[in-house]
Amino acid sequence: MKGFNIYLNFDGNCMEAFTFYQDVFGGDFGNISRFSEMPPSEEYPVPESDKDKIMHMDLPLGNATLMGCDYPSNMEPGLKAGNNYSISLETDSREEADQVFNGLSDGGTIKMPMADTFWGAYFGMLTDKYGVHWMVSFGTPLE
Repeated sequence: MKGFNIYLNFDGNCMEAFTFYQDVFGGDFGNISRFSEMPPSEEYPVPESDKDKIMHMDLPLGNATLMGCDYPSNMEPGLKAGNNYSISLETDSREEADQVFNGLSDGGTIKMPMADTFWGAYFGMLTDKYGVHWMVSFGTPLE
């Protein structure tokens, strides 16, 4: 296996969320595609209200890539951000853990503040203002 990436679905605010993540993590967007760029299709028509929504975008983070899109309005309700997963980040230092945690928690809800844990890691959990669950960690995981 080469690896895996995280793909997030949003309800029309993907660009806003990714701009927030870019502010927290830094870096440059790798790709930004809007539904208006899709070739015309009778099978998958793009409603006028979705043309400016994000079809795909990505933000490289270390050896992985955070990817996302806006959920099209003409598709059945499905996976929504924050409803069945957490993104786990392993940082290089306590300082980086605090910086990332504080950035992501701005406007969000802290579920567990950053603290030393019984398993030896410096760890915290939060839900950001877009409903995405995050776990931030520095240190040795339980073996």
